[in-house]
Amino acid sequence: MAKEKILVIGAGGQLGSELTLGLRKLHGKENVMATDIKGPEGVLADGNFEILDVLMPEKLMEFLQKNKFTQIYHLAAVLSATGEKNPWLAWKLNMDGLIYVLDAAVEHGVEKVYWPSSIAAFGPTTQKIKTPQDTIMDPTTIYGISKLAGERWCEWYFRKKGLDVRSLRYPGLIGYKTKPGGGTTDYAVDIYFKALTEKKYECFLKHDTYLPMMYMDDAIKATLDLMEAPADKISVRSSYNVTGMSFCPSEIAAEIKKQIPEFKITYKPDFRQAIADSWPKSINDSVARIDWGWEPAFDLEEMTTDILNNLSRLLALNA
Repeated sequence: MAKEKILVIGAGGQLGSELTLGLRKLHGKENVMATDIKGPEGVLADGNFEILDVLMPEKLMEFLQKNKFTQIYHLAAVLSATGEKNPWLAWKLNMDGLIYVLDAAVEHGVEKVYWPSSIAAFGPTTQKIKTPQDTIMDPTTIYGISKLAGERWCEWYFRKKGLDVRSLRYPGLIGYKTKPGGGTTDYAVDIYFKALTEKKYECFLKHDTYLPMMYMDDAIKATLDLMEAPADKISVRSSYNVTGMSFCPSEIAAEIKKQIPEFKITYKPDFRQAIADSWPKSINDSVARIDWGWEPAFDLEEMTTDILNNLSRLLALNA
């Protein structure tokens, strides 16, 4: 079987860095090209890397023509909280970047494209508990609006151009290898850093704000499983619901206190509270489970133990 040749755009972010590692492990380091507008930093330095700005479509076309990629993972985006501060940049990067990638993939015969959507594509009148795959979607952030529009573009390119585009609606993603990147759910990343380094954390959401979440290990597994699944198993060409768990800030704090008893949390909600309130509290991902066998491995307790153990070692090495 011919080897895949994979391009990762936006590889320097929280998701991109860990997904690049997963792809290199699965397909071989020499077959995965990581790109971003700066870098490489950290884990990305150990492998192929090029500077690439997805908002320069001519350069993108040249890059694809030169390298003959079989798959593209397009991850470059402005996230929810950052997007509200700079909406025009968020719209340009999130929308124009996607369309440039889809056009370039069609032009150069790329076999598969992955693009991430988000629970931000839902909105205040969406069913909040066990949000179904097909439901009302009325996002209130520029990030969410761009994700909903992006889902429609992905399905359009599949139906009209025959491009094998696949997507997941990620919940909040939680990892320890990179710092938070400007998302509303990023409190659940930052809280572990602060618990170990300062023994305290001031949360920008209310104590009882439930949101769907997923440990990064599960997110990488879900992404790779989706992309490895046979095309005839993919019934959703907009974006699949996926989730790992749902919890609120007081619950994650309680799990941390089991291992760091002196940890304290305080609450000072800011503009991100309104964003969180517009999103689902839990997700129904039964379609992904039926179509390609999705199943998460981590719950809140298992994730907390794994993060604190690994992050403690990383912080000690960097001290």
